[in-house]
Amino acid sequence: MSNEPIIFYDIPSTAPGCAWSPNTWIIRYALNLKGLEYKTVWVEYPDIADLCKRIGAAPSMIRKNGSPYYTLPVIEDPATGTVLSESLLITEYLDATYPGTHALIPPGTRTLQRSSYDHVTTASTEYIMPAVADILRPRSKGYFVRTREESFGKKLADMTPTGEAHEIAWKELEAGFGRVSSWMKDDMFVMGDVVSYADLVVAGEFQWFKKSFGEESDKWKDMLTWQGGRWAKLVNNLQKYEGPAEEAPISE
Repeated sequence: MSNEPIIFYDIPSTAPGCAWSPNTWIIRYALNLKGLEYKTVWVEYPDIADLCKRIGAAPSMIRKNGSPYYTLPVIEDPATGTVLSESLLITEYLDATYPGTHALIPPGTRTLQRSSYDHVTTASTEYIMPAVADILRPRSKGYFVRTREESFGKKLADMTPTGEAHEIAWKELEAGFGRVSSWMKDDMFVMGDVVSYADLVVAGEFQWFKKSFGEESDKWKDMLTWQGGRWAKLVNNLQKYEGPAEEAPISE
């Protein structure tokens, strides 16, 4: 069995610490929480599909037209020869392969873990897409803008709500997280006082907002007050599992 670290593929940005994607943040948290040794390999958006095909990572989904869609996170574990994509599947693999570490999807909780935050952040799309474009590095930004504008059928610069539309959409986003908060009642985490996969999902979402909006933005500061500061407390409680800030080398 190899003693080499797990290879963790992530998407770089110009934001502090480089990591920004909500789905890759789930696995970054998971690896650090489990205490597993890993190294980050940064991959620009235009290179993700070729990388996945080369190392044998499955597509994250199949589009309606039948074409594969590749995205990150992906891990490559030299200890077992495993290459795996999709955050839930990766987390299940880490639980099964490294049973002496913190279990993030305890037996019998898979449905809970994957559905706790489903569809509560739909309203964030029109805010976050333009913000993400602003923090991506040049090679990724061009690809991201082109593909997202094709997908949404509009310019990213025209997506962000303003005026009354902003007031409505922003309240909708806050209300989505309010529903989650009401399910959790007074518990710090979804499973009470134990961190699980579902907590990493929402913490990853808030990392997404923080990195994309910027810590000094009015939007981010407002989000920190939602539900009595519940989500600020969650992110702070998981800070020790963020790992060291990283920087990606400049690609040619």
